Amino acid sequence: MSRLQARRHRSAREGPSSAGGGRSYGRLAEFYDRVYSWKDYRRESEGIRRLVRRWGPSPARTLLDVGCGTGEHLRYLARRFECTGLDPSSQMLAVARKKLPAVRWERGAMPAFDLGRSFDVVICLFSAIGYVRDASALRATLRTFARHLNAGGIVLVEPWLTPDVWKPGSVHLLSVPSPTEPLARMNSSVTEDGRSVMEMHYLAALRGRVVHWKERHVMSLFTDAQYRAAFRSAGLTVHRLRSGFTSERGIYLGRKSPPRTGRKGRRPS
Repeated sequence: MSRLQARRHRSAREGPSSAGGGRSYGRLAEFYDRVYSWKDYRRESEGIRRLVRRWGPSPARTLLDVGCGTGEHLRYLARRFECTGLDPSSQMLAVARKKLPAVRWERGAMPAFDLGRSFDVVICLFSAIGYVRDASALRATLRTFARHLNAGGIVLVEPWLTPDVWKPGSVHLLSVPSPTEPLARMNSSVTEDGRSVMEMHYLAALRGRVVHWKERHVMSLFTDAQYRAAFRSAGLTVHRLRSGFTSERGIYLGRKSPPRTGRKGRRPS
């Protein structure tokens, strides 16, 4: 198997983001943390803190997690920042609130939410950005992120797959062994109208019985050029960091210009 084929295989197996699909994640909410128990949220949150220290304002105090899902990243980030989580799924937010009652939770969806306040850091992780419908909506989403960003603040976006990496026509199985609560997910991968489509079938043990449900996830396959154009249209400088959290998708980092001080500041390298 070539390196590119291996990347395609891993990315399709790992599936879409924890949030951003709205109704798609309603039934899954109570099982979500079991499905993604393999994900190292602590390590990823430490990586976010390092990026904020290097690129963000000093000090950075407030953070907005767009597509926060069940709040696993904020479990760790709330130790350092004053955090707000935003998600379109009321079921996912209900799970998050039980974990972290002190965090502020908001229901809302990309591209056009309005919280009436701004933050030092805005993050959108685990490919939640892929649920944005098209390039026009992607630009609108980044403009919304920028409106919620303080001067000198940063946006971190973990992208979904690009068209050259997406591999349609495959079937993948994820199983979560447990003596009392085993769970399995099998999904197919196809392309429709230039977008990735995954039909996901779940089997899970729930209070002594087996439940089955199906979800359909449609996610846009944006190119690198489309991501960069969206950041720039929002007035953000953009950098693509090759080292990301999920597979090798990398991270897009956008920065809002800091306040003018009368002296020309140095631009981060």
